[in-house]
Amino acid sequence: MMNRKQFIESVGATCKNWNWSWSFVNYEERFIVFGLWDVHQDGLILDENWSGPGKKQSIEHIRLVIKEGYQLKIFPMEQSRTEEGRAKIKSFEPVLIDKNLVKEHGHWYAVSDNGLAKISIAEEVLAPETYIEGATSVISVNAYERNSKARAACIDHYGFKCFICGFDFEGFYGPLGKRYIHVHHEVALSSLKQEYSVDPINDLKPLCPNCHAIIHRTHPPMSVFELKSILKERS
Repeated sequence: MMNRKQFIESVGATCKNWNWSWSFVNYEERFIVFGLWDVHQDGLILDENWSGPGKKQSIEHIRLVIKEGYQLKIFPMEQSRTEEGRAKIKSFEPVLIDKNLVKEHGHWYAVSDNGLAKISIAEEVLAPETYIEGATSVISVNAYERNSKARAACIDHYGFKCFICGFDFEGFYGPLGKRYIHVHHEVALSSLKQEYSVDPINDLKPLCPNCHAIIHRTHPPMSVFELKSILKERS
């Protein structure tokens, strides 16, 4: 049975280093290959928080897909762990599958169609940033949601109950749920200019993870008032 290097070379792709690369390129046929772990059933192939020598190369490969029109392909991999806890390949399927590329919240996904509605994510990443956010052509919505000062100002105004359904984590879970809530950014990213100052009262709303995930099932995300209206009609 061929190993990973033999398989990648058999499809005409290559990389900078066979030991640490997790993405590969075929310049002649213009396609990019990522291995997709079985633990990432949502199609996650690159997280901006990942580290390692292969990250820079993979970001360049993502650029070739976005800017140069390269086709994205994946091959399925089964993951195991070393004694030190590092991920390693237990087995893989020597087959290439065409995928589309989608970015959501700093994560890159290989999906079967190009709809963001296929991805419903509402994770919290708490990292203090500046209060003024610079918008670019590609930006993660959570850049605003994780802004510590804006988040605190939002919660100071609205409290820790879900703005849409009213769920109170502390009321339901007791001390375990104290001061827990997601914060959702409402302004459409396409409307942002070169520099943008987030308004924590008008632009941000505290949401429970369920409502936050449902909001992001449409592209662009529906407004908090739209979802609130849907819940009201069903009550």
